[in-house]
Amino acid sequence: MDWGIVARGLHVVAVVVWIGGVWFVTTVLLPRLQRERPDTWIEEFRAIERRFGAQARACVAVVLLSGLYMLYAYRMWNRFTQAAFWWMHVMIGVWLLFAVLLFAVEPIASHRQIGQRAAGNLRRALGRVLALHRLLLALSIVAVFISICGAHGLFY
Repeated sequence: MDWGIVARGLHVVAVVVWIGGVWFVTTVLLPRLQRERPDTWIEEFRAIERRFGAQARACVAVVLLSGLYMLYAYRMWNRFTQAAFWWMHVMIGVWLLFAVLLFAVEPIASHRQIGQRAAGNLRRALGRVLALHRLLLALSIVAVFISICGAHGLFY
């Protein structure tokens, strides 16, 4: 059995669940919350974010482990030294950004800061959260597109 193929399958499924969740939160959930009374959306947002946050962290971990396994199994480490594989750096950069946000920033600071900022201006706080999610979603979609194209030989 080629475990590299299994790793690639896990990798793709984890990316689909992770970025699909970011898509849903950004394009459906947060805009809906903006239409609610400002004092009611915070608890709903926190509850949903807790559930999705755990799923996203699990997916980000699977993406890391499966990606490392594929690099090892197919001996692709040298690609990081070749200009034609620049897209791998983009992919890892976006992964790193999410990993830092999900594993370091979000659990420690974001809920506390959202609560403090929201106490002053709930609508503005939600607007900032939505703006951050839109930026992350845009970076993710670009990284996924570039990575698919790169993995299928578009750039070399």
